Amino acid sequence: MIGIVVVSHSAKLAEAAVSLALAMVPSGHPRVLVAAGAGVERDGSAIIGTDATVVAAAIDELSDTDGVLVLMDLGSAVLSAELALEFVTATVPVTLSAAPFVEGLLAATVRAAGGASLAEVAAEAESALTAKRGQLAPAEPVSAAGQPAAGPAAPAAPRRARRLVLRNRLGLHARPAALLASENGVGAAEVQVRLERTGAVASAVSPTALMGLGSRGGDAVEVSAAGSQADEVLDRIEALVESGFGELDEPASPSAAPAPTGRELAQPIGVSPGRAAGPVVHLAPALDAPVEAPALPSDQRALAAERLEGAASTVSTRLAERAESSEGAARDILAATALMATDPGLIDAATAAVRDRGTEPARAVWDAAGALIDLLAGVGGRTAERVADVRDVRDRIVAELSGRSVPGVPERAEPFVLIARDLAPADTATLDPASCVALVTEEGGPTSHTAIIARSLGIPAVVAARGALAIAEGTTVLVDGETGRVTVDPSAAELAALAMAPDVSAFTGHGATADGHPVALMANVGSGEEAQAAARGGAEGIGLLRTEFLFLGRAEAPSVDEQVAAYRGVMAAFPGRKVVVRTLDAGADKPLPFVTLEGEENPALGVRGLRTARRHPDILDAQLTAIAEAAAAETARVQVMAPMVATVEEAAAFVELCHRKGIATAGVMIETPAAAVSAPELLAAVDFASLGTNDLTQYTMAADRVVGELAELNDPWQPAVLRLIGTVGAAGATTRTPVGVCGEAGADPLLAVVLVGLGVSSLSMAVRALPRVAQRLGTVTLDECRRAAEEAVAASSPAEARARARAALGG
Repeated sequence: MIGIVVVSHSAKLAEAAVSLALAMVPSGHPRVLVAAGAGVERDGSAIIGTDATVVAAAIDELSDTDGVLVLMDLGSAVLSAELALEFVTATVPVTLSAAPFVEGLLAATVRAAGGASLAEVAAEAESALTAKRGQLAPAEPVSAAGQPAAGPAAPAAPRRARRLVLRNRLGLHARPAALLASENGVGAAEVQVRLERTGAVASAVSPTALMGLGSRGGDAVEVSAAGSQADEVLDRIEALVESGFGELDEPASPSAAPAPTGRELAQPIGVSPGRAAGPVVHLAPALDAPVEAPALPSDQRALAAERLEGAASTVSTRLAERAESSEGAARDILAATALMATDPGLIDAATAAVRDRGTEPARAVWDAAGALIDLLAGVGGRTAERVADVRDVRDRIVAELSGRSVPGVPERAEPFVLIARDLAPADTATLDPASCVALVTEEGGPTSHTAIIARSLGIPAVVAARGALAIAEGTTVLVDGETGRVTVDPSAAELAALAMAPDVSAFTGHGATADGHPVALMANVGSGEEAQAAARGGAEGIGLLRTEFLFLGRAEAPSVDEQVAAYRGVMAAFPGRKVVVRTLDAGADKPLPFVTLEGEENPALGVRGLRTARRHPDILDAQLTAIAEAAAAETARVQVMAPMVATVEEAAAFVELCHRKGIATAGVMIETPAAAVSAPELLAAVDFASLGTNDLTQYTMAADRVVGELAELNDPWQPAVLRLIGTVGAAGATTRTPVGVCGEAGADPLLAVVLVGLGVSSLSMAVRALPRVAQRLGTVTLDECRRAAEEAVAASSPAEARARARAALGG
């Protein structure tokens, strides 16, 4: 594969361009190295410029590739690249390209990923402005080579052709073009794409040529291919087009979803315990795209832009007000969504379209949000989770501008069961348990926003319920949030049994099995207010204090004094009782500008949690100082643990640092398979351990927990995850080290029984989950817990693990 070197005066510019280019490649991207800047000043600031020796070193590093393409931004970057050729020691072929810096890098990266030669990659980069020229200055249709296209060339072999309609709104823009160009076999089958509206033709291996077609949603294209693999390649391309290249953001209609088979939906996942029945209400659909209108007159544009900004401000204020009246996770998510409503990345782009081009405000917001959604979806992973947030904010602002009702949760006087494809965080956070008695979604996973907030509100919830959208509105369904069962049209006997079920009593403040084996039941909190609510709910202590609430949304770390005051507010709610403080878990889905790197390629596996202390030891040092001071001023039994630990050495070093600070009890979170497998040695080096089952599951199963279609993998009932937990529990018994669980798995009453059987001594969860877990534990003995655990671990799937555990308990 061809390697690429990016020569730029600015490291930030180069890294951003590389991040954008790599986001366009689904997998197997080429090696792209940055040779940027000219060193640093004495004060550590970057020197703007380029250095030939750095460029040469980058080329030498790519000596094992099939060739190196060098892209340069401007001026001295070209001179440095030319001079670098004098210093290169590798014999690899090198081509200096005059291609546009950003567009050329994107085109070259996608083409190289497809296995093209150095000459082909260079040619692709050189033609990268085709799409932009075609958009800004319409001319004759151009071919992949940049020459006027007279129509499809006569094929050298019989060709197969299919007529397809582009379903995604923006047609073959950057990301879909890259997906199509990267599709296996498009080069070998000589695939061509002809846009019926203009007659323009492009080779499917060229993303820039595809973008140059100027297609849009609803356009018909003829896709043709030659060779023995033509039908197979066309099948895959048709599937891509039909899926809208993953960009169909409209909710699926009931007619489009598969109808439920039988009286129960197939293999949904229960994520919030409890049972409830009621008539189905569907989530109100998202708004349609505003119709494109003629450009506004120049004298109206400034006022229209002000109207747009006012609408965004109104939406932000309403969401902020809801945040103030909410608690816990709901408050935090609503506050974050309120900030997004005035995010310059969205609003500045929209107002610029109004002022500069006269775009109608609602359409400007829609288009600006679409560009942001494309970017986030292209990056993938945890970043893609924000797509739902952007859509939600987009719809709210457009509704405000157009005087329409905001899509989302309908208002009903009578209790109902809400069914949706998925919920935006703001929708989930504003659910009223008095009216929405249960929640069912077709997408989502056990650790999604929907699941977490449903648990915090005490609403029975089931996710990944394929076919749920096909249930007609008004149909009665029975939802069991523990087993995951969704029963359509339950019988009179089933409804009567539900009505006769005893209420779950409030938690008494003492967790134990039926034979008296103690299991501490504690709460997960993120502020002093939540700690007070946990104390009122009977929690035996705090099993997880998320300290990120002090750091998020800031440009610099809080002072030691500010941290001391905040920590004391939590500790004061539990005098004489345990409070476990987790040090800063920055990174991944919680980036901080003063801690984490921008554009980290895979942040979930990158510099996060304890690893940030390698670069910023002062932040960890200040936090431990503040925790120690707060603990000395209160009577709570304070313990401290570090997140994202992978080795025994990391664990031992953290514990030693805590002890030096005067913190007597220090431990680690076990979230990585490495830490779990090393538990016998690791637990000998710490005072306690707490299993973070959310991350442990996603890392064990290699399944991002925010990807709905991977929900069946991202399930803490996976036998592989349970076996790792069993390894940790056994090590805890051998070393006499307490092992707790602070992940969401602890809130599942049946799984809580299994966890105790695996050796877990404490469970921490949302405070609303405490009564159900306490009640379930009080019905079983420790031996029964162990038998249920043995059965679950011996299973081959999550569904079998649940069934075997339930059977072992006689139910």
